[in-house]
Amino acid sequence: MRILALVVLLLVAVTPVAHAAEVVPLPADKQGFGTARGGSPVWFTLGHQGLSEIFHPDLSTPATRETRLLVDGKPGAARTEPADDRSLTFRQRLRGDGWHAVLTYVTDPQRAAVLADVEFWSQRPRKLSIDHVPMKGTSAVESTLPTEPVRHARGTFAVGFGDGVARAALGRGFDAVAREYARGWHAYLDGLKRPRSADRRLYDMSVMVLAATEDKTHPGASIASPSFPWAFGFDRRLAPELGPYALVWPRDLYHVSTAMIAAGDRAFAVRALDFMLREQQQPDGHLPQNTRVDGTPVWLKVQLDQTAAPLLLAWHLDRRDKSTVDFLRRSADFLLGYPNAPFSEQERWENQDGYSPATIASAVAGLVCFADLLQRNGENADRYLAAADEWQRRVEGWTATTTGPYTPKPYYLRVTKDGKPDQGTKYNLGDNNPADIDQRAVVDPSFLELVRLGVKRADDPVVRNTVAVVDAQLKEQGYWHRFTQDGYGETADGRPWNINWPTPTRTYGRLWPLLSGERGEYELLAGDRASAAQRLRDVAATANSGLMLPEQVWNGRGTTSATPLAWTHAQYVRLAWSLDRGEPVERPAVVVKRYGTS
Repeated sequence: MRILALVVLLLVAVTPVAHAAEVVPLPADKQGFGTARGGSPVWFTLGHQGLSEIFHPDLSTPATRETRLLVDGKPGAARTEPADDRSLTFRQRLRGDGWHAVLTYVTDPQRAAVLADVEFWSQRPRKLSIDHVPMKGTSAVESTLPTEPVRHARGTFAVGFGDGVARAALGRGFDAVAREYARGWHAYLDGLKRPRSADRRLYDMSVMVLAATEDKTHPGASIASPSFPWAFGFDRRLAPELGPYALVWPRDLYHVSTAMIAAGDRAFAVRALDFMLREQQQPDGHLPQNTRVDGTPVWLKVQLDQTAAPLLLAWHLDRRDKSTVDFLRRSADFLLGYPNAPFSEQERWENQDGYSPATIASAVAGLVCFADLLQRNGENADRYLAAADEWQRRVEGWTATTTGPYTPKPYYLRVTKDGKPDQGTKYNLGDNNPADIDQRAVVDPSFLELVRLGVKRADDPVVRNTVAVVDAQLKEQGYWHRFTQDGYGETADGRPWNINWPTPTRTYGRLWPLLSGERGEYELLAGDRASAAQRLRDVAATANSGLMLPEQVWNGRGTTSATPLAWTHAQYVRLAWSLDRGEPVERPAVVVKRYGTS
């Protein structure tokens, strides 16, 4: 066998796309996700046939669609696994008709390049090539694989961004690059703690995935997922810029940050808070629905829980310096001045306005936490506490029904449109639901924010009633749906979710593992540690072979929803630490003390 040195297989230059991507991304159920710890601004994902989207120069920009090994012009089917449990090094085993190959992936910490080590075996001579599909910017592929048909081959290919980058990375040699890449992640994990309650491999993977979601050019900007599920990948009317998961959501960023605080990476949370306040916060004090990693707003609706997020995170970090407090005051004042607050233009699932128990919980806890920071600085916080106390007293009157169709009563609703939970006000759930529904018939596990954030006790009668109602209405296969008749998911026959159908088509939201993590935090407060521990195992059971945790599952497996979802990994990390402590690590003690909810 003759190996040809540094054979350039492909060099592609494309004009950056300003509006809509001309290339449709691959399915969102990524099997792996990697980048160097620090260093070069390039991230790879793995699909079912090889490399899927590579991001460069930031995590809001997919630069390529796929890069695959082809054998006689055809790809193989890949199974992905971690090649090193303590770094984001992944291995794929590809199989085709009479051949198989093993590919191992890393990025070069010194430059914007992804490298793949390849070993190939076949029953007869086969021709190898690399299929590379760019999306934005300029990329190049260089390879040491043979160009003549072979039965066995060993070589490396590199995808680089910038003149000569792929060649320089390849020139270092895969082994040298892989060692440096692994050392970076090993050193990172060595500086952190690990809980007794978690599966070691999945826990370490989860922490690394969370760290990898932070952009390297814009510190603190952590995206929701490096994926583009369903119509967000192919419908340019819905998502002109390929989104919204490769964006920064203050809600998700808060959950990831509290997980990282628990894991011992406090610096991550400090950067995240600074990004929220200095890049995302708008002049009036609110935080937009989501932004690019540079802070540019994309979706513009107001979610009061996201405006409350920096108030909560600042309390956990004890950030009381004047500059931070000035930023926080803008957000707190926005909460107080928002029309009909705590009515919100959107609740945390982003497609309904109204009075939401989860949103109200975030707003109450955020105001109490901010007031505590002010008081410890010697400032008066009475008006923030007065609003928080009023909203805490009135949350049942706004959102708990005594006349709904389920028992036991009263129970919390997902939202009320009018703050009158005993009235049969109807609204459309969206996401392809064909008819309006009585607000009293729609429940949501998110009400547990009231307990986790210290606004209500775990044994509060309305809380306990709602737990029973939610289990009866939303629990299936051991997991929970987001809310009654959720339509955010595939069609019944497995086609991708969309809202722009030529004819009306039903879609069905599946089960969200992160809700199992939230239930586990509640069960700890309810004194049921055994059930909480089972929730941690339930979340772990949804990991794919690459140890990526999904947004949604069905029949025990992840769907083609966003994977990895940072929020799910964060929930796994946070519940593991909560089990070790015996109570939720994120529950703000100052809120618990004020409302006597211990």
